[in-house]
Amino acid sequence: MLLIPAIDLKDGHCVRLQQGDMDRATVFSDDPSQMARHWLEQGARRLHLVDLNGAFAGKPKNEPAIKAIIAAVRRYAEENDLDEIPIQLGGGIRDLDTIERYLDDGLSYIIIGTAAVKNPGFLHDACSAFPGQIIVGLDARDGKVATDGWSKLSGHEVIDLAKKFEDYGCEAIVYTDIGRDGMMKGVNLEATVKLAQSMTIPVIASGGVHDIKDVEALCAVQDEGIEGVICGRSIYEGTLNLRDAQERADELSGDD
Repeated sequence: MLLIPAIDLKDGHCVRLQQGDMDRATVFSDDPSQMARHWLEQGARRLHLVDLNGAFAGKPKNEPAIKAIIAAVRRYAEENDLDEIPIQLGGGIRDLDTIERYLDDGLSYIIIGTAAVKNPGFLHDACSAFPGQIIVGLDARDGKVATDGWSKLSGHEVIDLAKKFEDYGCEAIVYTDIGRDGMMKGVNLEATVKLAQSMTIPVIASGGVHDIKDVEALCAVQDEGIEGVICGRSIYEGTLNLRDAQERADELSGDD
């Protein structure tokens, strides 16, 4: 079970939102690249970036901060003689040129959310053009997929869309329960497991992680196809210690 710190970018800062509301943002750092390094020093093996402004604007808005994070991660890997540390990014990615530019910059995975739902043909083209590097982000409330920075609720069922996108060749699904994101009320384990059981590609859980009990609960069902969990407010506010939690996850997974 991989614990993946989230670095949400708004106006060049590292923030956390509550339930996707841009007006309910807490700024945790004015230097996202330093925050990235901090999480690597705490044992992170992958990072999850979100261009929040981009998600609402429909085009990249925090590229300078993203490039600074990539550079900081590379420096850390070189200093510690590590292999490449994967970075995944979502938010405002609507065309193949943007994907190619980001991958050339050094990102490992691109997460397509709203565009996957609204323009499945684009997702299909992206999976074909960049095999193994496209992840679909499905954000849901009560089982229905939301789009446009969570501001609009579609009529699509999560599992139906996930199966369709799996057929396109996406690498994994990031599943976020909007109602729990940033609220630290616990992961929606039942819905996450149900989705993972219906897929052959991995599912990454997101939304609601509060403490070590949530990590242990996910580890108990990881064999259903859950490969990781994105951690946000819990690690920023200290209800979850990233290093201790990853060590516990490794222990439970038999990777210690």
